[in-house]
Amino acid sequence: MARDKRFWTLLVIFQVFFGLAVFAFTRDYYMQETPSVAGHPPIANPGATSWSRGVTATDISRLSSPGLVEPTPTDPAEIYRRAEEFFANKQYAQAASLYEQLLVYSPNDAEIYNNLGLTLFYLGQPEDALRRLNEGVAKDAGHQRIWLTLGYVNSQVGNIADARTALTNATQRGDNASIREAAMKMLAELP
Repeated sequence: MARDKRFWTLLVIFQVFFGLAVFAFTRDYYMQETPSVAGHPPIANPGATSWSRGVTATDISRLSSPGLVEPTPTDPAEIYRRAEEFFANKQYAQAASLYEQLLVYSPNDAEIYNNLGLTLFYLGQPEDALRRLNEGVAKDAGHQRIWLTLGYVNSQVGNIADARTALTNATQRGDNASIREAAMKMLAELP
């Protein structure tokens, strides 16, 4: 029995020292942090000790080169999905770029002109927005939503007469009741 007690005692001591040794060797590995990135707190970087010392400015510029950016898809449905996602996340520059690409596939689609025009307006480019919206109206004058957007953008830049004309068209075209109601509400709020 004494031997069994001694065996178990040594095993416990071995386990404690082994655990402490593993902890000591791995502590730095798990405690390394990456530098904070624009508004995000630092995060643990388990591999930092093995690679960060050898990173050069050339490596960083190569990593940020356009060749490593996810390629733009060629499927119009995927481009549209991504553009909508960027728009929803208020990443208007990326959304505008994708809407422009979509016009190559569908140059007569008033909905794309509508989305591009609104995106350009949110980017602070009202003249380009109005140009694209007017191009869309010229492609499909029956598209109700583009009239609503055209009225909205015109009202925001102070073109009240143009806004009134566009919003009136939005109430008279198409059969979408919610667009019609929004146009009527905007019309009522015009000076």
